[in-house]
Amino acid sequence: MTRIARLFSFLGLVAALFVTALAAQEAPLPAMLVADDVRVTADDKLVATGNVEAMYQGRRLKAREITYDRATDRLLITGPLTLTEAGNTVILADSAELDRDMQNGLLLGARIVMEDQLQLAANEMRRVDGRVTQLYKAAVTSCRVCETGRPPLWQIRAERMIHDVEAQQLYFQNAQFRVLDTPVFYLPRLRLPDPTLTRSSGFLTPSVHNSSLFGTGVRVPYFFVLGDHRDLTVAPFWATNSRRLDLRYRQAFRRGDIEFNGAVSDDDFNPRSSRGYLFGEGRFDLDRDFVLRFNIEVSSDDTFLLDHGFSDKDRLQSQLSVERARRDEYIRAAISHFRTLRVNENNSTLPSIIGNGDYERRFFPRRLGGELRFSAAAQSSYRSSDLTTDGADFDRFSDGRDVMRLTTALDWQRNWIMPMGVLATVQTGLAMDHFQIGQAGTTSVSDATELTPTAAVHLRWPLIKSNRRGATHVIEPMVQLAWSGGSNPNIPLEESTAVEFDEGNLFNVSRFNAPDRRERGYSAAYGATWTRIDPTGWQGSLALGQVVRDERLLEANGVTPSFTKSSGLRDRTSDLLIAGQFQNGNGLTVTARSLFDNVFDATKAEARASWQNDKTDFGATYIWLADDPGENRNATVSEWAFDGSYRFARHWTGSAEWRYDAATDRNVRAGAGVTYSNECVDVALSVSRRFTSSTILEPETNFSFTVGLRGFSAATRDQSFTRTCRK
Repeated sequence: MTRIARLFSFLGLVAALFVTALAAQEAPLPAMLVADDVRVTADDKLVATGNVEAMYQGRRLKAREITYDRATDRLLITGPLTLTEAGNTVILADSAELDRDMQNGLLLGARIVMEDQLQLAANEMRRVDGRVTQLYKAAVTSCRVCETGRPPLWQIRAERMIHDVEAQQLYFQNAQFRVLDTPVFYLPRLRLPDPTLTRSSGFLTPSVHNSSLFGTGVRVPYFFVLGDHRDLTVAPFWATNSRRLDLRYRQAFRRGDIEFNGAVSDDDFNPRSSRGYLFGEGRFDLDRDFVLRFNIEVSSDDTFLLDHGFSDKDRLQSQLSVERARRDEYIRAAISHFRTLRVNENNSTLPSIIGNGDYERRFFPRRLGGELRFSAAAQSSYRSSDLTTDGADFDRFSDGRDVMRLTTALDWQRNWIMPMGVLATVQTGLAMDHFQIGQAGTTSVSDATELTPTAAVHLRWPLIKSNRRGATHVIEPMVQLAWSGGSNPNIPLEESTAVEFDEGNLFNVSRFNAPDRRERGYSAAYGATWTRIDPTGWQGSLALGQVVRDERLLEANGVTPSFTKSSGLRDRTSDLLIAGQFQNGNGLTVTARSLFDNVFDATKAEARASWQNDKTDFGATYIWLADDPGENRNATVSEWAFDGSYRFARHWTGSAEWRYDAATDRNVRAGAGVTYSNECVDVALSVSRRFTSSTILEPETNFSFTVGLRGFSAATRDQSFTRTCRK
């Protein structure tokens, strides 16, 4: 019996210890108090003095003296004191009386700093229920406040202010907005989000505009939160000659998202009673890795987008597509609708509806080696015109033709490493193209089928060398011999209307954009690339190449290959392609490409330079194109474009843009702006001028002025704009 009693006693002790351990795990962490001197008085009060620091449930209190009265369960704090709460909120005060949890109570001479952005100061502050802070005779600003006695750039003063921690909102009663301590306007009630809130309904930054087209107007956007996954932005714009309402709707779904932007307006300068546009896009993840995408582009008339500055597009495209991309397979189906806004184009004679379908699959046969690729494609274009003869526009065949194409191909490719490091690639294949042409008229056949066998050998010899300074040189000569059988059928040119000759298609068997035209016969392509990589951080590269073909390509069954004059590929020997690039560690990048004929005259040229670093974001572009009626270009194009910004002082950033047509010696667009930014305000002033004019478009000058208050946002900001206090 004694042994049994001892056993039960032991088990009871173990159970008691286990329960105590569980209770200890569920209990909150104990409060901690650190001070130079701690004593207990006769009336049962705990007094801590000298560098006092108390910590409890994520809150940290620093003060000169803390007295804890056990009878009232209150803390009497002598400041200056600092209370840091969970998150990034700091409370400063002269003195305070708080409860034991340091959540509720009264603070005198208090100041709150939220997210290191917003400062709230008050003569008296009261904490209630651990979530509501009431401030009396309060002032709010996000500007840096120094001890010089000078007022902040802006502030909001209120008779009473309430901060709801859970709702993350600031409520003001009898508020004044002041600029340099001068009252600007009065609001009996005002609500603003605190810096911890990411989304909240309310007004966004307004802006003032002046335009030679609209007159003077103001735009005031308002943001509506419709739930955790939806929002709506409404922006009325009221001007002297225009009334407009801008709308943006966004919604996120479990497997996708959508966004729509639109506007409706009533303009005095346009005969239409109402005008508008709608742009929308969306993406959804479907089963089996498929992705659904759509975009909508609709405008009421040809000039609305440009008049109101929404877009420079001159052709609108709406599309619905489904696609899937895997490692060895690609599937895509799409239907598109096009609408032209150009003066010299007719929507009825352009392919307004286009359907596309693509399938591609890779195989790796063990016995044959290499890669086997099967592809199939379908393309169909529809025109609303019923004409069967060429009209007044630039179409080369019947204006109302409808074309359908079916293409299948099987290609095989294999790579070898030959002696001396030469890389060899052999490829061959067979393609079948079938065409159906509706309303073909007398300019082409109504249907055609063509088989195209191809074969090509491609050789590359990469050579690498490093010098004593650590610079690396890479030289790679390349050559390709190719053959393509069959002939181009007598069908209208539908897809390959504009061909670009560049580094990307230099070694293609056919350089047309689509299979409605193919290069036939024998051809050779050769070129070389040189790259220098310097250890100091800069890198330069140069590439050149050319294509040579036999006479058979120039005429096949009475049908020309349809390369345009400016493509660089029309003659038996193509133009010489030269391209180069330079970039360094300071953010400078220069890219240039040009085509040269047999007397080394440029037939096409383009160049782009950009410079990006902490202070500079600059870009310049030059393009030169010879006149080419085959690409609907009846005059030479020579155009410069500049855009960029430069931070010329700590708080000042300038920006400018300029577009100049050198061929006609006239400006196209110009603009300039300046922005002042510090820790509490953004002020932007800009002016722009559009010089273009036509029978339906007039030149326009725009002025814009925007003032944005910083601090009422959870977004991170550039700390380099923050001002410092001078000593």
